[in-house]
Order: sequence, then C-alpha cells, then structure tokens
Amino acid sequence: MPSRHVVRAALFDVAAIVIFVAIGRRSHDEPGNVVVDAGVVAAPFLIGLAVAWLVVRAWREPLGLRTGVAIWPITIVVGMVMRRFVFDRGTAASFIVVATIATGVLLVGWRLAAQALSARAVST
Repeated sequence: MPSRHVVRAALFDVAAIVIFVAIGRRSHDEPGNVVVDAGVVAAPFLIGLAVAWLVVRAWREPLGLRTGVAIWPITIVVGMVMRRFVFDRGTAASFIVVATIATGVLLVGWRLAAQALSARAVST
C-alpha cells in the first residue's frame, strides 16, 4: 500500500494538470461539456505525468523539489507528443511555452509550498 505522501503527491500532481487545463479552457471560453472536454485536453498531459512518475520513480521522494523538477519536463514532452500524434490536437509554439510555464509553476510550486509549510511547522 502506498504511503499517504505518495497518494497525496500523485493527487496534487493530477490536480495541477487539471487546474492548468481548466484555466486554459476558461481563458479561451471553450464551449462543450466541461468535464468531458477538459478530460480530452488533460489526457495527454496526465499520460505524460504517469510516464514521468515511472521514469523518475517519483514514489521514492514524492514531495521532493527534485522530483517536481524532474517530472515537469517529462510531463510536457510526453504530453505534447501525445497531444500532437495521438490526440490530433495543436501544439503551437505559444501553447508549448504557456503549458511549460504553467505546469512548471504548478508541479514544482506546490512542492515548494509544502516544503515551506513543513519547515515552518518544524520551526514552531
């Protein structure tokens, strides 16, 4: 059975991808079923995230900053390749830049926040 930290980190990573997709869909006023269409947009990046977790073996240090920094580019590269060649969706340069920045902020950012909160709790 995976530890609570592994499950929590995996859920936070999935949430990061879903938040990225939700913000993107909202900013572009995309029509359609929110859940289904967001799932289609998120799917390649969630696959990329799963691949990244396996490659990095993220369960070993799921809350580590190095883990977040390592899974971030793998998630983007696999996600973009899947998006383009499997899901037949666009991969414009501007989208790649925005997706890279947004997922980096989210995947690494929550780990930074968790470490800051942990350090704060230890110091009090």
